[in-house]
Amino acid sequence: MKKLISLIVTALMSLSLAACGSSSENTYVYSSELDIKNLDSTDADDGCSFTALHAVIDGLMTLDADGNVTTGVAEKSEVSDDGLTHTYTIRDDAKWANGDDVTANDFVYAWKRIFKNVGNYYYMFGTGIASIEGATEMCDKLDNGEELTDADFDAMAVKAVDDKTLEVKTTVPVQFFDELMTFPCFYPINEAFCEEQGDQYGKSADTILGNGAFVMTNWEPGSVAEFEKSDSYYNADTVKVDNVVMKLVQDPATAAASYENGETDFAAINSDLVDKYSSEDYYKIVNDGYLFYLSINFENEDLANLNVRKALSLAINRDDLCENVLKDGSQVARGFIPTGLSLSPSGTDFRDDSKDYTSYDVSAAQEALDAGLKELGKSEITLRLLYGTDESPMDIMATYLQNAFSELDGLNIEMVATTKQDRIYNKQKNGDFDIACTRWGPDYADPTTYLTLAITGNSNNYGHYESADYDALMDKVAVETDAQTRWDYMIQAEEILMNDLGYIPVFEKGTATLQNPNVSGLIIRPVGVPYTFQYVEIK
Repeated sequence: MKKLISLIVTALMSLSLAACGSSSENTYVYSSELDIKNLDSTDADDGCSFTALHAVIDGLMTLDADGNVTTGVAEKSEVSDDGLTHTYTIRDDAKWANGDDVTANDFVYAWKRIFKNVGNYYYMFGTGIASIEGATEMCDKLDNGEELTDADFDAMAVKAVDDKTLEVKTTVPVQFFDELMTFPCFYPINEAFCEEQGDQYGKSADTILGNGAFVMTNWEPGSVAEFEKSDSYYNADTVKVDNVVMKLVQDPATAAASYENGETDFAAINSDLVDKYSSEDYYKIVNDGYLFYLSINFENEDLANLNVRKALSLAINRDDLCENVLKDGSQVARGFIPTGLSLSPSGTDFRDDSKDYTSYDVSAAQEALDAGLKELGKSEITLRLLYGTDESPMDIMATYLQNAFSELDGLNIEMVATTKQDRIYNKQKNGDFDIACTRWGPDYADPTTYLTLAITGNSNNYGHYESADYDALMDKVAVETDAQTRWDYMIQAEEILMNDLGYIPVFEKGTATLQNPNVSGLIIRPVGVPYTFQYVEIK
């Protein structure tokens, strides 16, 4: 009888664990819909890669257990009275996993390497963002396809005063400079190790060297990445789990089944599964921080017409898309700056200070299209709608938009399905699109992380939107030292962009997740690195 009771209790415990996720051997398991692109901070540009990078590497600044910016491998951050010189003192106990000391030169080498390799985020070092002295001139050269010289690199004002002192000079005070230092493109790289790996650096578990909370032990692209706690990490006492496993390219249904079977602690699910799990206590909505929007190709004569762009925006029932189709916590985008990104000097959200620029009105959309067609001298137009099938829920968004736009007489839509990589780095970059379904995740908590995308000549301004008035305001934003005046300039800049419909905002992304209630300490942040595993603890 005792044996029977024991078996029943064991079975009930197994069912309980299966219902809320479980972990074994102090291992945290995280399921991702996406894959890791690579672990080279010069080149990585996606949230999944950022999450993996941050697991193994700390920057000058990092995040505390509450998700706030704090000192990382720098034990001290100082700024001069004029706000132009930032000095970071590197911790004596900051070590690379091979035992090398983390030095100031590791940052000098990494930052200059981004320009040498024309990395995706070199623009963040220039005017309007980090504003590092000498970097803007380098950005301008790269934007114009010019080669950089030794003199250009020497002029970049990032200097290793000694092994433990890094000095950075900016052209204007940058109030969010410390926060920028948490972003992966500002991470350090061990020069000797990187040079030894050559072009394979960051492409496998064996070719990445970290200084962070974990060491990568295995990486099988498209399948799994595994990490173990680093004994050499300066803040090792804060790391409560022995291992982290990232399951990669997990179909939402597969991830949900894995959660129910107790095989994962975190699973992102899609709209099809929301109704099934929304009443469970382990169902959680996460603010992704991503803005999903339409990028418009202004080289297209039809789309260069403002009334045509108005028709597209007015035809989108964003409330219906978010509430009845996505159902994952996504909310209507009311402008180009998402809700909750940043606060004014007086503490108000940007969206509350700005205006609402989106609405749904099919009749007004048809009137705008009719006016546009008349101005173009055409009875109908055909536009290609580009989207990536591997960027959930981009395919849902694209299908919804196709149906919405098809309600307008005189507008024909051709769907162009491809992959994220082809969409961005081939079709959009080369102007081979009319309308592109795209998204942008904020790199730092300031409106310029979005507003710079519309500056003439910006490397991410694939649709070639141009406005002299907009550029003039953004020039003022880049050099303004008064916080409130700068804020007001950004409000005005968004108004110009939205009135021009330089981009068409659609929704702010939420993510429906299943999270093990026995796990605490996962840092989820809609800005910069999405997930931080350092403080995860399993009860």
